[in-house]
Amino acid sequence: MLERLEADAEASLSGNTGIALDVLGYGEISTVLRAEGLDGPVAAKRLPAMTGEQLSEYKEILARYLDDLRARGIRPVDSEVFSVGSDPYTPYCVQPLLPLLLVDELRTADRETVDYRVEQLVGIVVGAVDGWLGLDGQISNWGVDGDELLYVDVTTPLLRDASGKDQLDTDLFIASLPWALQGSVRRFLLDEILSHYYDPRAVLLDMAGNLVKERLFQVMEPLLRATNQVLSPPITTDEAMRYYRTDARMWELLQRLRQADRWWQKTARHRVYPFLLPGEIER
Repeated sequence: MLERLEADAEASLSGNTGIALDVLGYGEISTVLRAEGLDGPVAAKRLPAMTGEQLSEYKEILARYLDDLRARGIRPVDSEVFSVGSDPYTPYCVQPLLPLLLVDELRTADRETVDYRVEQLVGIVVGAVDGWLGLDGQISNWGVDGDELLYVDVTTPLLRDASGKDQLDTDLFIASLPWALQGSVRRFLLDEILSHYYDPRAVLLDMAGNLVKERLFQVMEPLLRATNQVLSPPITTDEAMRYYRTDARMWELLQRLRQADRWWQKTARHRVYPFLLPGEIER
């Protein structure tokens, strides 16, 4: 299944317009593709190429992250890493395709359900996030299984050791950036970006900002109310909007840089650009 999916991805990257990939979404380090597994549809998250050593380390860190999430009361969606090709490999993190995502439930939820879900989210973040375990807690990263929430975005295992060092090879975060910019981003931006995932208030501020992108404005006030009952200083709507605008500008700039690099690689250097990029994103 993955060999066929990767062949289609490579054909699409090579310019074959007859290949129609079913793209479910784009993450910081992965592109999420729909595929048919043995037991039904799956979300196959295509990760950056890795050497055999990098792949082995990644699998070990991901397994540890899943165990730590469960130990802190968070249920991650079942996730398993496979690879195709030869060294360097193209890894895929494969997960069952969930019937309901939280972002979709909230679009039509009544006030009681919204209040219940945001209280769940705030409780999860405050109870789990600290200087050693992080979350990308955006609304779009959660699934729904009855009364329970499932954490979907596990492909970036956010773990730090006792000294505060990231366990994941952080170069994976910047692999799709133009080579000339990777050093500067690594030096000046990466630590700041990653540090937000390990701060409960920053995770919830990011979650509030993500509501703007998802057009879930009706969830903002309940989320901030639940957050401000347990954290200080309080997060205001104005702060969440400012954060969203700043975050959106940064990711839009990085996306334009990736697009420019793709053009340069394909047009000037006649190389296949190895990353699947989204089209225009409504922000």
